[in-house]
Amino acid sequence: LIERGGEMRAKAVPDVTGKTVRDVLVENASTDSYLMTDDASTYLRIGQEFYGHSTTDHSKREYVKAGGFVHSNTAESFFAILKRGINGSFHSVSEKHLQRYVDEFAFRWNTREARGVEDFDRANRILKAAKGKRLTYRRTDEAEDGQAEG
Repeated sequence: LIERGGEMRAKAVPDVTGKTVRDVLVENASTDSYLMTDDASTYLRIGQEFYGHSTTDHSKREYVKAGGFVHSNTAESFFAILKRGINGSFHSVSEKHLQRYVDEFAFRWNTREARGVEDFDRANRILKAAKGKRLTYRRTDEAEDGQAEG
């Protein structure tokens, strides 16, 4: 999800059923919002709960309409970058850790240079977020059991 001129919010979900997608949308976006999606049937009923809902029909090669106002290109660009990162760099991401990768890519998106954030500022944000937190290392075969730290 992305707010025009706002931040990206990304959530790994177990499936893309209407209920799952609705829960994520309602949790992260005000129903007073104008929802813009592609024409996937998952969004049709959900769209009725929002102030307004417009779609683009990708099967008809329609990606933008209403003078450039209605599109989901920004969210799709983020998803393309996420997929390239997983397929090209990380290769094998377990479902258990998927949300961590998604969070990292959302952080990168929200602090990219195009939003006026330079590498130095991004590094400072990371360090400030880690302040006061204890980082531990556990072997992955022990982490699931909650056993001793390695």
